Amino acid sequence: MKLYYSPGACSLADHIALHEAGLPFEHEKVDLKAKRTESGADFTTINPKGYVPALTLDYGETLSENIAILDWIAHQDTALKPAGAMGHTHLLEALAFISTEIHKSFKPFFSGAGDDEKAKAAETIVKRMTYLADTMQGDFLFGADVSVADFYLFVMLLWARKNEIAVPTNLAAFRDRLMTRPSVQKAMQHEGLI
Repeated sequence: MKLYYSPGACSLADHIALHEAGLPFEHEKVDLKAKRTESGADFTTINPKGYVPALTLDYGETLSENIAILDWIAHQDTALKPAGAMGHTHLLEALAFISTEIHKSFKPFFSGAGDDEKAKAAETIVKRMTYLADTMQGDFLFGADVSVADFYLFVMLLWARKNEIAVPTNLAAFRDRLMTRPSVQKAMQHEGLI
């Protein structure tokens, strides 16, 4: 298996989840502007969408999109999704919310938008993160056990810190707790982030 990533991008969530699940995999950095992998391959031949994450499975099929890859990882290690009859559905609900309501709201910070647009985006991000802060069921989104959705939220919290967006206190504590996990440390070291 091989994960294609860009340091600090949303693909960091997948990188962490793969380590947390204990799955054997290789990882290769992608230059998103040049659309080239670290080994010199044309990344668009791996993922025609041209962005990370992409995960090429052992038998050659390539998955893209955080929701799909994180869901796949949670199926490999069911400890990474909430239990119960509705556990998988609630996991997808959280992943979709993080992807469509938080992740997409960071666009002005990455596209060179003006200060007014960034300020509006920051308000939206804080509002959406406050919802998650208010509905957390324990140390993590679904209680005492970590899920793949927690790793995606963690990356969004790193982006918030980088862009000086104040997040709810319990989410800052959540981010700091996750920073101490071996899977997080390992992925961030691989990506040159720490």
